[in-house]
Amino acid sequence: MKFIEEVVVDEFLPTVRSMLAEDLRDRGFTQREVADALGISQSAVSKYAHGDVARHERVVADERVSDLVERVGKGLAAGDVSPVAALVEIEVLIRQLEDGDLLADLHEEAMPALADADVEFSVHDPDSGLRERERVLGSVRRGLRTLTNASGFAALIPNVGSNVAECIEDARTIDDVAAVPGRLVDVKGQTMVPGVPEFGVSEYVATVLLAARAAGVTARGAVNVRYDPETVERLAESYPTVEFDPERPTREAVAAAIDDANLGGDSDALVLYQTGAVGVEPIVYVLAPTAADAARVVRGLL
Repeated sequence: MKFIEEVVVDEFLPTVRSMLAEDLRDRGFTQREVADALGISQSAVSKYAHGDVARHERVVADERVSDLVERVGKGLAAGDVSPVAALVEIEVLIRQLEDGDLLADLHEEAMPALADADVEFSVHDPDSGLRERERVLGSVRRGLRTLTNASGFAALIPNVGSNVAECIEDARTIDDVAAVPGRLVDVKGQTMVPGVPEFGVSEYVATVLLAARAAGVTARGAVNVRYDPETVERLAESYPTVEFDPERPTREAVAAAIDDANLGGDSDALVLYQTGAVGVEPIVYVLAPTAADAARVVRGLL
C-alpha cells in the first residue's frame, strides 16, 4: 500500500527542491541563502548541487513544474515572493497534479490496482485565500520597489506621507488591504520605508480604495501623492480624473464623485483628488488594477 502523499514526498518534492536549488544558485544565491530560502539544511543544498539526490524525469520534464520553478526562483531572488507564497504556489500545483494528473499517474504506477478501481480521487483544494493574500503582498512589494528606486519620488510625497496599497478581490474592510505600515515619508530627499507590507495597516489610502470599489471601480491598487494642478493635468491625459469633496466623509464623498462622473464598473484605472480644506492636506490618489500598476503610473510622472 502506497499513499499519494508518499509519491509527493519521495518523488515530487526532492525533484522540485533540487530544481529550485539549482535555479537559485544560477541567480547568484550562496549555499546558505539557498538553504534559508527553501527551509532546508546546507548539507541538503550541497547534495542537490552535486547531483546526489535523484530527480524524477517525468517531474523534471513537466512544463508546469519548470514554469513554477522559474517563477518562484525569480520571485524569491527579487524579493517579490515570500517563503510562504512559494510554499502556497507549490502546494497549489501539487493539488492540481494529484487530481487525475501527473502525480495521480505516478501513484497508479506505484499502486497498479488503483487503475482498475472505478473511483475518482479529489484532494482538498488549496487555501486560495492565503494564496491571494500572498500575491497581493508581492504586488505591493513590487510597487514599493518601483517607487523607492525612482529618482525624485520623495518630492511627490505629501506631508501626511504616501502609501502603496492593494486589496484582495472581495475586500470589505481595511483588514483586506495590504500596505506599508506607518506610510512612506520624505527625509531630506530620500524615501523612508518604515516596515514591510502587511494587511490592515492603511487607513486613508485603504478607505479611498474601498470607497471607489464600492462605487463600482474595479481597481485593486492605489498610491497617493502630493497634490499639484500640473500633476492632475498630466494624469488626466491618460486616465479618468475625478475630484471629491474633502469636507465630507471620505467614503460618502468618493462614492458621490464617482457616481456623478458616471464611471461605474468600466474603470479599472482612475485618478481621485481633493484640493484640501481646513486641516486637510490636498492629495491625489492613483488607482490601478494592482499596486504595481499604480506605482508605474506614478513613476511616469517623474
